[in-house]
Amino acid sequence: MAAALCVSLFSPTLSHGQGETLKRSFCVFDPVGANGPLFAITKTFQPVALKQGIKLNLRAYTDEKVAAEDFKAGQCDAVLLTGTRAREFNKFTGSLEAMGAVPGEQEMRLLYNTLSQAKARPFLIDGPYEVAGVFPGGAIYLHTRDRGIDSVEKLQGKRIATLDYDQASVRMVRHVGASVVGSNSANFAGKFNNGSVDLAYAPAVAYTPLELYKGVEPNGAVVKYAIGYMNFQVIIHRDRFPDEAAQMVRNESIKRIDEAYDIIAQAEAEIPKTVWMNLPQEDTAEYDKMLRKVRLSLLDDGVFDERAIKLMKAIRCRVDATRAECAS
Repeated sequence: MAAALCVSLFSPTLSHGQGETLKRSFCVFDPVGANGPLFAITKTFQPVALKQGIKLNLRAYTDEKVAAEDFKAGQCDAVLLTGTRAREFNKFTGSLEAMGAVPGEQEMRLLYNTLSQAKARPFLIDGPYEVAGVFPGGAIYLHTRDRGIDSVEKLQGKRIATLDYDQASVRMVRHVGASVVGSNSANFAGKFNNGSVDLAYAPAVAYTPLELYKGVEPNGAVVKYAIGYMNFQVIIHRDRFPDEAAQMVRNESIKRIDEAYDIIAQAEAEIPKTVWMNLPQEDTAEYDKMLRKVRLSLLDDGVFDERAIKLMKAIRCRVDATRAECAS
């Protein structure tokens, strides 16, 4: 998936002299670093891009904050970030990871199909930046070291590794009466694995690479309820690429979306069945209600983009018109 994005991002016909190599930098956030899966995929496309006259300078970042700051400072022509971190560059796409806003794959596919259309471009441009591609990272699940923590009420007083730069995550953790343990993408797994926190949240694709099984075993679980839906976003400096480049990325990424979902499905299948913990229907409804309340409070505070929140609600109701929120 990232490979498709990478090659389409750097392979449009650019206005540079015949035989002249154009140099462009692409900063890639990969929690595993230069040996990680995201970076590995982009790396394999360096020779492909070179054939198009583009010499890619790929840089791996294990600290997403540093990658974002380098991009903002102009040291990267393009950057790969998670949707939450991307919020500072585009509030609309930065709202797509709003907790509970995308319950599952069907809703996410509809959302991506909508955003890949050319008419959606105005929502993807924010000042000097353009979101050139959005692709799925999978449902975000709570990981707990204790299977006994199986309801919203039992989260009270528990320590949760929380992305301290994300107001939404901090608000949710405080809303349930749990303790915020400030973390980032580079250290949350270590805190969970060594017992510094009781819970963490992450998509299935992080389970094996970040060794989250060390924190889950022997008495923990992965709660099979999507508290959010992670995405990755390619963001570019608009003035450093041809005007049509970003739409080319979006066109290519939507063609390859099945590849991304295959990766997600494989990652979820690799988590042992005995590790998954399903919630009773009444607890699922309680989580739905809690996340909706937090989501709307953040919307009122201006953290989320109202257009994105409305779009995702429309998609949820299209998929399941029986949802309580769809009556309003």
